[in-house]
Amino acid sequence: MPEPSTLLAPVPPAAPVPPPTPAAPARRRRRRPFNWRGVLTITVLAVGALLMIFPFLWTVITSITTGGNVLSTPHLIPQHPGLDGYRALLHTLPIWRIALNSLGLAAVSTALLLTTSSMAAYAFARIEFRGRNVVFVCYLATLMVPMQVLVVPLFIEMRELNLVDTYAALLAPTIASAFGVFLLRQAIAVLPTELDEAAFLDGAGHVRIFLRIVLPLIRPALVTYGLFAFMSSWNGFLWPLVIIRSPEFMTLPLGLASLSGEHSTEWSAIMAGSVVSILPILALYVFAQKHIVQSVAQAGLK
Repeated sequence: MPEPSTLLAPVPPAAPVPPPTPAAPARRRRRRPFNWRGVLTITVLAVGALLMIFPFLWTVITSITTGGNVLSTPHLIPQHPGLDGYRALLHTLPIWRIALNSLGLAAVSTALLLTTSSMAAYAFARIEFRGRNVVFVCYLATLMVPMQVLVVPLFIEMRELNLVDTYAALLAPTIASAFGVFLLRQAIAVLPTELDEAAFLDGAGHVRIFLRIVLPLIRPALVTYGLFAFMSSWNGFLWPLVIIRSPEFMTLPLGLASLSGEHSTEWSAIMAGSVVSILPILALYVFAQKHIVQSVAQAGLK
């Protein structure tokens, strides 16, 4: 039990509580300077995008515009929209047969170009043989020869082979491409050679290396070149115009050109056909956009 003196001892006074310190005034945030350069860049890009999109937008607007004075009174928003241009296109041309011709030719041509170009690119990039660089330079030199110069010799050759006005004549000039060989060779050249050496040690040959190692690694370049090849065949006009005589072999560009009359032109039908020809290319681009970006990125890396 504690002693009484301890219980009666005075309690020391509590320490005084210091007054609260006033809060420091909030610092004013410095205003960032207005980014004129960024605004100017966005404005220029927006204007450029509008200029690029406007022809396609005008094509769609003209295709749904009714009346004969399509070009004399242009309107960004059609006053009386309709599908008369598409109906005229269906009644004037066998548009489905023509579209199937273009689609089939473009698909087969793309498959042939991818096959021949990838094989030749692998040979130029990975197989050592005498005169390889000389042959490759001579092959690239053919890129300087325009198609207009080759039309007459090609036509004579097709006539001697009795292939005029046939699908084979349309496909013959699209079996090989120097541009495709160059593009795919560059994609194969950046691949490390250690992969080939490891595969050779495991007993693989050139065919197995090409199919199992090289082709999967250059898939973005293959997709990019396949899109270019498809577009080139889909939009081809000069060679089909020279070699085709029968309407059943007609392609889409030839069909659209036939709608232009001597005295009058049905612009709404032509623009409707242009919309039909744009849609497959647009769908392919949306599908292959990721691979195109990967191909461009890989081309910038050594």
